[in-house]
Amino acid sequence: MGEFTDKAKGAVKETIGEAKQRSSDPETRNEGRKQELEGKGDRLKGEVKGVVNRA
Repeated sequence: MGEFTDKAKGAVKETIGEAKQRSSDPETRNEGRKQELEGKGDRLKGEVKGVVNRA
């Protein structure tokens, strides 16, 4: 995937993860934490691709 795609995918995952963390169900909250971290990882991957492509 490209830089923009990774960043967008990460932002969506983060947003969904944050929403899930507001749930009253502990399992859903844990899933939300995981999803938020995955999103941060995707966004970081996009940032790295951008830096590499510009170098």
